[in-house]
Amino acid sequence: MPVAVNEIKSPALLQGEGIPNFTAINAQQVQDHIPELLSALNKQFSQLEQDLDKVLASGKSINWEQVMSPLHQLQEQLRWSWGVVSHLNGVCNTSELRQAHAAQEPEVVRIGNLMGQSQTLHRALRRLKDQTSRPLLDSTQQRILNAELLSMDQRGVGLDDDAQQAFNTTSEQLAELSTRFSNHVLDATQGWSLLLNRSAQVDGLPQRALEVLSSAAKQAGDHREDGGEPTAEQGPWRLGLDMPRYIPFITHAKDRGLRETLYKAHVSRASAGELNNQPLIEELLSLRLEQAQRLGYMNWAELSLASKMAEGVEAVEQLLEELRAAALPAAQTELIELEACAKKHGAPEASQLKPWDVNFWAERLRQERFDLDQEALRPWFPLPKVLEGLFGLCERLFGIRIQSADGEAPIWHQDVRYFRVLDANGSDLAAFYLDPYSRPASKRGGAWMDECLIRSKSLEGQSILPVAYLICNQTPPQADTPSLMSFDEVETLFHEFGHGLQHMLTTVEYPQAAGINNVEWDAVELPSQFMENWCLDRTTLMGMARHWRTGEPLPEEEFAKLRSSRTFNAGLATLRQVHFALTDLRLHSCWTPDLGVSPDQLRRQIAETTTVMLPIAEDQFLCGFGHIFAGGYSAGYYSYKWAEVLSADAFAAFEEAGLELEDQIRLTGARFRDTVLSLGGSHSPADVYQQFRGRPATTEALIRHSGLAASAAAK
Repeated sequence: MPVAVNEIKSPALLQGEGIPNFTAINAQQVQDHIPELLSALNKQFSQLEQDLDKVLASGKSINWEQVMSPLHQLQEQLRWSWGVVSHLNGVCNTSELRQAHAAQEPEVVRIGNLMGQSQTLHRALRRLKDQTSRPLLDSTQQRILNAELLSMDQRGVGLDDDAQQAFNTTSEQLAELSTRFSNHVLDATQGWSLLLNRSAQVDGLPQRALEVLSSAAKQAGDHREDGGEPTAEQGPWRLGLDMPRYIPFITHAKDRGLRETLYKAHVSRASAGELNNQPLIEELLSLRLEQAQRLGYMNWAELSLASKMAEGVEAVEQLLEELRAAALPAAQTELIELEACAKKHGAPEASQLKPWDVNFWAERLRQERFDLDQEALRPWFPLPKVLEGLFGLCERLFGIRIQSADGEAPIWHQDVRYFRVLDANGSDLAAFYLDPYSRPASKRGGAWMDECLIRSKSLEGQSILPVAYLICNQTPPQADTPSLMSFDEVETLFHEFGHGLQHMLTTVEYPQAAGINNVEWDAVELPSQFMENWCLDRTTLMGMARHWRTGEPLPEEEFAKLRSSRTFNAGLATLRQVHFALTDLRLHSCWTPDLGVSPDQLRRQIAETTTVMLPIAEDQFLCGFGHIFAGGYSAGYYSYKWAEVLSADAFAAFEEAGLELEDQIRLTGARFRDTVLSLGGSHSPADVYQQFRGRPATTEALIRHSGLAASAAAK
């Protein structure tokens, strides 16, 4: 048990093991073969229930291999096939694939509910947990079992028939609404562009940004007035809402009117017409509230936090309030400084800056205060050199080697790279895909890590090594110029690679707790945010920052400027994250359809104490807040700050060891690998961190790293 379904594994989508053959999987396969798979899994699960019923009726003790192993085999078949569909939907989105995904999603949710609501399975798991006779479970098995029982409770296993039917219907509705929300944001982002024909309209933009905009114009079929192809120098240039076009323009364009137009288009995405997400938001929040109350929770936030490291809503509110109190005075001072900078330049908006002015004047002030032009630093961060630096750091800290393995595995786009991860002795540990560039027409925005294969053992007892997807949306190469990265893009790559390291370097043999699995959501950002700290480590940065043409290292004075500017506008940045996190938490703990205010109005009330510049009328930020409405961060966006406390404190361990003392750095890195990166979800995050650090984390390092210590002291 379960019976293998080899007869249905000939289609690429039903391979069920190994690395997928991405190009062989299309919308038609999803339509044809996902129903086959679900039917086979239904039969397998029925057989498992029959086998468990016999054991339960006999009164005998039950063991892990009778229930958890076959359950995982079932779940893994679904994760593998549906995971490929979801992955391709994110990186190679087509209307056909989107429709096929949407058509099958309710059935996928349905079988998840079927397993999660099985009374037979629940009784078997309870017996496995409660029995005192041999065989006893080890601590990892106990954590996995407790998580599975909590998951079943939260999937309605304890509900009566009518309530369970309503629960299942709502689950399907929530999944469908989240997918529609994400698609609306993608379509709205793709659907807005503006053709610029006059050089005055792009005055101030760096060369790299001009190349990106002219390339977009070329792809759209635009031509110059004389019929020639678009060029960076002569245009035309096509502006868009994807990050590689939006960020440089809002930061550098001197045309304030166009900055305003772009900003308003960006913050009002998916808030009108057929793509309007406002009704979807209210429906999502209402259904989540209903779902939580069916399960006996007061609200969705309480349900969400039941499986997280934070003890409850009050604990999260306390953390956010501490950060808000430290950040607000700093942010108010920073805004005054931006106004002073604008006034010095004679800008008419100096007396009342608007949101589309903040990035522009922040960049001017940054350049003046630190003589730092981040766009001008792009030539020192070509992707190949950044990868060399990242891989060198991983060898230095964790004793691993990373080798290019292009051509050794199937890919889904020509931009995609494949790498192998080796231990110091040359043995294979893992592998990963890197899909680095923005493709706004077919790839959703943002950056993420996901699981392709999870560390486990096959039915035959052979080791399955982990394989990760690492997805970014950085500036693509242009002609013979490689991808020249902004420092923000460098940090994003390091961030996602931190997630990948936890997935790839796990030593846990139980797949349910290997890597990122069974790690509480608010602790899962620890390795990713930890890796960001190394971007400003001298050895790391100066080792990888090489000019793409000359090979010259980044000048010392530029490195010093980057370091000294690390905390620039940290108050505004921290306050922004607190605003997002508190909005998310309050929407899921306080908002109800009967509250008398819309979600947007509640967000605007929160903004009164969490922003120094209130949202403009056109600002419908929630309509694009995919993290909480189309991702896994509902009532969990605070996790970024919660984990940042852990990551800053973890990096402080290396600072205390001495960043220039190689022997100490390697020892500390080995300890980090053997705990945080190795143990995955086999222990509680607090226990894992205690093993690494020898004590619980404190906020001191985060406040110090953020430059907010003075604000906190003055509070």
